[in-house]
Amino acid sequence: MENPHAFANAERAAVYKAIFSRRDVRGQFLSDPVPDDLLARLLLAAHHAPSVGFMQPWNFLVVRSTTVKQRIHDVFQAANSEAAAMFPDEKREIYSQLKLQGILEAPVNLCITCDRSRSGPVVLGRTHMPTMDLYSSVCAVQNLWLAARAEGLGVGWVSIFHEKALQDALGIPPHIVPIAYLCLGWVSQFKDRPELETAGWLPRLAVEDLVFHEQWETRDLPENAGLTAALSALGQAARRP
Repeated sequence: MENPHAFANAERAAVYKAIFSRRDVRGQFLSDPVPDDLLARLLLAAHHAPSVGFMQPWNFLVVRSTTVKQRIHDVFQAANSEAAAMFPDEKREIYSQLKLQGILEAPVNLCITCDRSRSGPVVLGRTHMPTMDLYSSVCAVQNLWLAARAEGLGVGWVSIFHEKALQDALGIPPHIVPIAYLCLGWVSQFKDRPELETAGWLPRLAVEDLVFHEQWETRDLPENAGLTAALSALGQAARRP
């Protein structure tokens, strides 16, 4: 049946291409500036993310100053040294070789935050799941990330910070939650596979092993055999070099 709401084939393929070729970029940033009109498109895409109760809890803090970037980098370095000591020896060896941020290299840094007080204490859809506003802000991150990939722009999410130290470095009030600190810029390449996968940190899990039917950990229902087979075929195709 033809679906009048479906995208044209090329448009649909482009959406999936952005999803499957999106990468967390660390060390491939170029110094070329990001045009303001492009950055504006990305921010508008982020702002059009879904949000619980339409509260739109996000703010976007754009960082271009070398001084501020250095301050953030210092905050990262302090946390990163602590993080390295938390892993067992075999993982620590890999960890020490990973490039985990591009704070100083990326021409634009962006902190996306969540104002949990926006629109008042009672929010439609958040009455019984209070974390929904945080998840809404993560949707804004994903919107921006996919739009950036479609534009050929790299994004790297840096999460190795003490939250209060990051707030202090950026002057963020205590009640505002930093959701994502992102590095944005043109890149020398987009790798075929995620860096942590190629480095041997962890493998990609098989999607068919992660899907349950009707109840938790129920997998082998006869009526869902078709979906299981389709997931397996697609997963195997995606894992092929």
